[in-house]
Amino acid sequence: MNKYLFILFVFFAASGVTAQNSSGTINANQPSIQRPKLVVGIVVDQMRWDYLYRYYSRYAPDGGFKRLLNNGFSCENTLIPYTPTLTACGHTCIYTGSVPSIHGITGNDWWDYDLKKYSYCTEDENVKTVGSTTTLGQMSPRNLLATTIGDELRLATNFNSKVVGIAIKDRGAILPAGHSANAAYWYDNKTGDWITSSYYLKELPKWVNDINAKKLVDKYYEQDWNLLYPIASYEQSAPAVKGFVHPLKPLIGKNYGVIPATPFGNSFTFDMAMAAVTGEQLGADAVTDMLTVSLSSPDYIGHAYGPNSIEAEDGFLRLDKDLGDFLNFLDTKVGKGQYLLFLSADHGAANVPSFLKEHQIPAGNFDSQTITDEINKLLKEKTKADELVIGILNNQVYLNRTVINDAGLNKDSINKWVMNYLMQQVAVERVVALDALNTTTLNTKVKEMLANGYYPKRSGDIQLIFKPQWIDGFLKGGTTHGGWNPYDAHIPLLFYGWKIQQGASIREVSMADIAGTIASLLHIQMPSGSIGHVIEEIVK
Repeated sequence: MNKYLFILFVFFAASGVTAQNSSGTINANQPSIQRPKLVVGIVVDQMRWDYLYRYYSRYAPDGGFKRLLNNGFSCENTLIPYTPTLTACGHTCIYTGSVPSIHGITGNDWWDYDLKKYSYCTEDENVKTVGSTTTLGQMSPRNLLATTIGDELRLATNFNSKVVGIAIKDRGAILPAGHSANAAYWYDNKTGDWITSSYYLKELPKWVNDINAKKLVDKYYEQDWNLLYPIASYEQSAPAVKGFVHPLKPLIGKNYGVIPATPFGNSFTFDMAMAAVTGEQLGADAVTDMLTVSLSSPDYIGHAYGPNSIEAEDGFLRLDKDLGDFLNFLDTKVGKGQYLLFLSADHGAANVPSFLKEHQIPAGNFDSQTITDEINKLLKEKTKADELVIGILNNQVYLNRTVINDAGLNKDSINKWVMNYLMQQVAVERVVALDALNTTTLNTKVKEMLANGYYPKRSGDIQLIFKPQWIDGFLKGGTTHGGWNPYDAHIPLLFYGWKIQQGASIREVSMADIAGTIASLLHIQMPSGSIGHVIEEIVK
């Protein structure tokens, strides 16, 4: 027996040597896996797909959008596969290839039934701000349950790849970068500086301190926000009632909270992105790095002025120029064809209801706070119990399960009463008990989107589905997003650069397909919660 064991030992030892010789570490002629030097993900916060074409004739020939459309690959029919279509959920879906029911990010905020409190998607009281004395840096990705494509890239390279996330919004920087990112940086609107948290670093790198020392926000304020072109040329926008007046000089050194709601927020973000590429030497060696960039300003502008405003149009015309400059920078710094870039959006936006009404299109606003107060008042008269509804958030009604239980009330009866009350509201098309979704008669696509967005510990009890063109809040103007409708869920998706052939497809694909497609191109594992499919037209 010992003789046979010895023979087996010699056989497997020899096999191991052969495997080692073929691994590439000994045989120098063994070809390596081809990967780009740098992966760049750009998410435009609140960009409907149609913005690619609404302003196409006005985009610069050497700008960003025409370059991506004419030299990259466009997935023209890319849809979000869940509700609510909100910022935190969208950024997370793009980079995890997953949906809220799996990755756990059910909104920008939610009521956490385990913690019995409102929670913000990236809040973390166990970390400290790095880069200022405010509390705006007490953030991390700990609420995120799945890995991101950046996490998988780091794992695939034994953490030799660098992953950096940048955005004005903390959630736009943190959630895309993932758990194992080298750093994520976001904007402190109290100081005008870029900050991070102790989750990533003990202190800011020199290159971040250097860009903060330039006080770029004040320099942008010096320019005021004036239109790029004569106001009469903005034919894709509703006429400005009071002209276009956005002075910024009076804010210098006083108010750093306004720049996100101007196109200069995008310019400022690209300044930081370029500084990160240089400062961290991203794409400078043989190991693939990743940079995630979220452009938050279109969302601030859209919420304030709406999709049909001159402000929105001017914002995208300026973004086009900034994007073109960024591509030029990457061509020079990393090399043409050496980086893989994709551009998408976290969600779209509804048209402003008052604007639609002017053109005979049915629309309106739903006042969730007033409705919540009225429901609680009526339920108290009926049951003697206070605050049976915690609130309406993310188009969902959160019932106070603790109060209902302590008062000895029947939750199903409360559920039914609230649903009947909501169905009497003019804005509401349907209401659905989320724990009974499988037995609900509902359009298949809408039902699937609701199921994909439902994570019981962080989701409400009752789902509101508004009539098309009706939105929650924004009673005095501006707009929002969050529904299943195409104006909220149809987003751009463009791939450009390394190994990408020019073209377009009208085949329906999902936002959740992006991460798996990048993983396939890089020959790495897809993220841990991924449910998407590889977009075959991209990897051919």
